[in-house]
Amino acid sequence: MSSLIEIPSEADFVSHLSALPPTSLLVLYFHAPWAAPCAQMRAVLSALASQYPVTSPPSLSFVSVNAEELPDISEEYDVTAVPFVVLLRNGSVLESISGSEATKVRDAVERHAGAANPAASKAPNTLIPPPLSAVPRENGPATATQPPVNANVSPEESKEALFARLAELVKAAPVMLFMKGTPSAPQCGFSRQLVGILRERSVKYGFFNILADEDVRQGLKEFAEWPTFPQLWVSGELVGGLDIVKEELNNDPDFLTDYSVNKSSVAA
Repeated sequence: MSSLIEIPSEADFVSHLSALPPTSLLVLYFHAPWAAPCAQMRAVLSALASQYPVTSPPSLSFVSVNAEELPDISEEYDVTAVPFVVLLRNGSVLESISGSEATKVRDAVERHAGAANPAASKAPNTLIPPPLSAVPRENGPATATQPPVNANVSPEESKEALFARLAELVKAAPVMLFMKGTPSAPQCGFSRQLVGILRERSVKYGFFNILADEDVRQGLKEFAEWPTFPQLWVSGELVGGLDIVKEELNNDPDFLTDYSVNKSSVAA
């Protein structure tokens, strides 16, 4: 039986893709450790994968990518929220599903895998997990990163839970950029400039599209005591917005050198 394979690095991702034949269907799953719906989606995809036999050469491959640890891959496939599933064949995107709607994911996999792997269509439907129902929030957008509403939770407890989540989120990568949009499609000029600064210095960073989650967008302003975006965080500490980052670099050109992918070569 097939399985859901975790991809630990960009090099492994490129290697995995190059090993697949052009006719193979790739089910690419993006997740993040702080997003509760990702655990449910992982269970769905693992169960789906187990229904398809391993073939040589492979006709179907299920892979999992941490969207924050491998931001360049996330950017390539326009991942703005998790869970996020992309179906590809021969390098072309067939379909993308954002959110925790397991029914859509299951149907898409079965639809596209049927032609590539007829044996999979014979798998009993009873072996596939039932669809998961995502519970949208009554207030604010229903994004994939938001937990269900709990009427028994007080505003104080909700705020405490949000701040706990934000405390983990700002440390999700050594350098975290909270921006409007994504690095490939910034939604404001300040975010675009800050992405350019990080790219010029080959800084490896995680990012979060604050437009995809209103709780994070509003909560981070209070948590950070910083009212605007983008925000750059380094080692879990707020640096500030575009002007502050520019000022830091003017005062110390090596300010971000420790986080550059070229650090080792420069040191050598």
